[in-house]
Amino acid sequence: MSHSDTDLTNYKRRQFLKTTTGLAVAGVGSTLFSGQASATEETTDWSSFHSGGNEADFWREVKRQFILDDNSTYMNIGTTGSMPKPVLQAYDKNNRTVAKHPWDMDGKFGGWPYVSEMVESIAAGFGADPHEIILSRNTTDGMCSIINGLHFEPGDVILTTHHEHVAATSPLNVVKQRYGVEVVEVELPAYTGTETVSEQDYVRAFRKALNAYSNVRLIVFSHITYKTGTRLPAKKICKLAKKYAVPTLVDGAHTIGMLDLDFHDIDCDFYAGSGHKWQCGPGATGILYVRDNATRLDEYWPDCDNPLWYVNSSLSHAGYLGTQLQMQYIGNDNYPAKQALADSCKMWDEIGRRRIESRVLYLSKLCKSQLSDALPQALIFSPDVEGLDSGLTTFNPFPLDVNNGDRLTLFRDRLREEYGYIIRTTNFKLYLEDDEATQALRISTHLFHDEKDVKGLVKAIKHLYKDMIQA
Repeated sequence: MSHSDTDLTNYKRRQFLKTTTGLAVAGVGSTLFSGQASATEETTDWSSFHSGGNEADFWREVKRQFILDDNSTYMNIGTTGSMPKPVLQAYDKNNRTVAKHPWDMDGKFGGWPYVSEMVESIAAGFGADPHEIILSRNTTDGMCSIINGLHFEPGDVILTTHHEHVAATSPLNVVKQRYGVEVVEVELPAYTGTETVSEQDYVRAFRKALNAYSNVRLIVFSHITYKTGTRLPAKKICKLAKKYAVPTLVDGAHTIGMLDLDFHDIDCDFYAGSGHKWQCGPGATGILYVRDNATRLDEYWPDCDNPLWYVNSSLSHAGYLGTQLQMQYIGNDNYPAKQALADSCKMWDEIGRRRIESRVLYLSKLCKSQLSDALPQALIFSPDVEGLDSGLTTFNPFPLDVNNGDRLTLFRDRLREEYGYIIRTTNFKLYLEDDEATQALRISTHLFHDEKDVKGLVKAIKHLYKDMIQA
C-alpha cells in the first residue's frame, strides 16, 4: 500500500481528528467552523413560528432574513439567488478564519474529511443517506462528472429532451464526439397556455423513444426545464426507465431549494442541482446525488467492468473509500462556501421544505393567473397544472412577434429601469423541428416574495405592454 493510501486508511481510525496543536494555534474549539451564528448575531427561532401564528407574519419574517435591494424587486432566482443574512454572516466569518489560519485546517474543520459533517447534517432533508450526497460546484459540475465518467461505447444511445441546459448538452456533445454515442432528443409536449397537458403526456414521450431504440444506455432530463418552467414527472419517468433497465440522470438546477425533494422516492440514479439558485447558497456550490454508490449500474450494465469512472477526483484510486468520498474530493476546496450551502440547507429544513414549496407554487399560480387576466393574448409556456407547475413563469406578451428577441430584451430592460422589477429573457424551440427559437420572458417567485410583489409586477408588465404597442 502506498503512503497516500495509508494516510487515507488512517482517517477511518482517527475520523474527525481534533489535534491539540491545531486547537492551540486557533485558541478555539473545532466547532468554530460550524456555521452556527454567535450570540451577538441575529437568529430566528423557526420552531416558534410553526406552533401557530399568522401566515403573513411568518413570511414577513422569512423576507426579513434577506438583504435584497429595497429599490427593486428581484425575480430572477432561476439565474441566481441571494444568501440569507445569517448564512452570509457565517460565510464572512469563515472566510476570515481561513485567511487567518490558512494551514490549520484540522483545527477549523474538525479533521479530514472536512465535508462529511456538512453532508451528514443536510442529507435527510433531501431524502438521501449521507454517503449518497456530494457537495459539488454547481449543476454543470455534477452533470459533467456523471456523463463524462460513464463508460460509453460506439452505438450506445442517450435519451434527452429538446429543452435541456448546456449543463447537459455540452457533456452530451463530448461523449457523442468522443465515443460515437447517439444522442436522441425527445420532443416535449408543447404548451402555450391553451393546450391540455398531463404528466402522462411526458411519460408517453419517453416511452415512445425507449421503444424506438434498442440500445439506450442513459436518460438525461431536467426535473424543471429552465426554458419553460415545466416540471417533468421525474418519479414516473424514472419508474419507466427502471422497467427498461436504463439509468437516469436528472438535472435539478431549479428544484434544489424550491421543491420538497426525496431522492429515494424519485428513485433516480443520479441527480445534479445548484446551490446558488433556489437554495440561496453561495456561488460555485451544488448538490450531486449518487444512488447507493451507483451499484445499480452493475445490474443495468452487466457487460461493463467499470461503468463509472471518477474523472473529477483526487481519490479515484482509493476504491475502498466509497463513491461519496471519491467524488467529493478534488484537491483543495472552498470549505467556507460548502459550509454556507449546508447552513442554507439547514435553514430551509427549519422553515420546512414542504412549506417553502407550497409558498413558491402558490405565488407562481397567482402570477400566472394575474398574467392571464392582465394580458389575455399572451402566450404562457409554463403549465398551471398540478404536478407540472413550478416557481418559474415563462411567457411572451407579443404572440404575433414571438421570434423578436430584441423586443423582449428592451421590455426586460425597461421593466427594470422604469419599474424596478428584475426578470430575464430566454428562448427555446417550442417544437423540435422549429427553424427559429421562440423568445420569452421568465419570472421567478420565491420564499422572499409576497402577493404585493407579484401583483405589482403584473401591473407593471401590463402598463409597459400597452406603452410599447402604442409606440
